[in-house]
Amino acid sequence: MSSSKDTVAWILEQLEPLDVRARAMFGEYGLYCDEKIVGLICGDLLFVKPTKVSGEFVSMAELAPPYPGAKDYYRVPREGLDDVEELQAFIQRTADALPLPKKKSPKKKLPIIADESR
Repeated sequence: MSSSKDTVAWILEQLEPLDVRARAMFGEYGLYCDEKIVGLICGDLLFVKPTKVSGEFVSMAELAPPYPGAKDYYRVPREGLDDVEELQAFIQRTADALPLPKKKSPKKKLPIIADESR
């Protein structure tokens, strides 16, 4: 089941004024904070990437896969989404613990090969 745009918008509202955005990915959404992917929104649920600071927030989330075959993320229950201060701290501390994404190198253009059979 894919997540609704209303759920995504509501989660983003709960995280204001953090620097967050959601990006559609494979029918669900990636959650970015400070341009780092910190979690996923799958099936109208928020899953936060495990990091070294996750232990500080285990009382508000439990480990579960966001989709079949995925690694475990911390699934934030509805009550956790309502606790705005704790949720914002969880997302910001997770982003702070993650490395910056690597810059993608530009794709090389392939040379044009002339057809000599003409």
